[in-house]
Amino acid sequence: MEDIVIIGAGPCGLSAAAELQDRGFDPLLIEKENVANSIYLYPTNMQFFSTPELLEIAGVPFATPNPKPYRHEALVYYRTVAERRNFRIRRYEKVTAVERRENGFLIRSETRAGEKRETESRAVVVATGYFDHPVRLGVPGEDLPHVSHFFREAHPYAGTRVVVVGGSNSAADAALELERVGAEVTVVYRGAAVSPNIKPWIRPLFDSAVNKGRIALRLETHVAAIEPDRVKVRGPSGKTEYIPCDFVLAMTGFRPDRAFLRAMGVDAPDGDRPPAYDPDTMETNVPGLYLAGVVASGANANEIFIETGRFHGRKIAEHFARKMRRQA
Repeated sequence: MEDIVIIGAGPCGLSAAAELQDRGFDPLLIEKENVANSIYLYPTNMQFFSTPELLEIAGVPFATPNPKPYRHEALVYYRTVAERRNFRIRRYEKVTAVERRENGFLIRSETRAGEKRETESRAVVVATGYFDHPVRLGVPGEDLPHVSHFFREAHPYAGTRVVVVGGSNSAADAALELERVGAEVTVVYRGAAVSPNIKPWIRPLFDSAVNKGRIALRLETHVAAIEPDRVKVRGPSGKTEYIPCDFVLAMTGFRPDRAFLRAMGVDAPDGDRPPAYDPDTMETNVPGLYLAGVVASGANANEIFIETGRFHGRKIAEHFARKMRRQA
């Protein structure tokens, strides 16, 4: 019987593990990919908004010569934390179900090789992030092979026509990288203006590229359908138009997996409201089941960042330690 199992080994899961470790526990982490997989899925050249000290966890300094670290530096940092803390991590093992039992929980999981496992634990922390569940456009053709909700790097799109759907950081970043490798880029966004929260060192570059005609920007425009060689859109006048393209990047954001939480008994309806949990302890309406990181957010996954979600583990560890002392 484990004392506590953490599902997910991203920054917030690792932070929770460190906080629990500092209070004398030896948590088990189960991760369906590898450490910090959500950061691994970021664009290759992505630079963080946050300064390195705001990304630090477990008392391990984040050393970098850059005022704001890059993706590859964060991957090294979080791997280093896991190694220095000697966390128990079962990598490439997917949790398929969490069932409430009289004395805790039964966690069902499956390894990459297909081996099914069962783990008993007194408590569970869900720190699963959100990168597996993109916000879908909900239009015909969204599942065609040339459509992606992920952007890694620009090289595969060099010399092609690309429609980027979205108006926030990810869309602006992708559009600029694509333009630099010679792609013909059209950004389609339903709003009247792109997001005011685009990184301040990116926004002037994006605006300049648009003003100089290197990137086409279509505002107040909705995607109606995606076809193999073009995108059907409706502009502000309501008129239907077609934009020729070879690829579509739907940079529409991501959302936590509410169905996974509901299957555990958590009150987590789809919509704007976040799952039910106590903000002082991060414990859900299911006793002994906690949330850490962005999985605790509402409809807007950007409500919780690493710099705030990293403190969820402290609340969890303090509450769990008190609970264990009472039971002793």
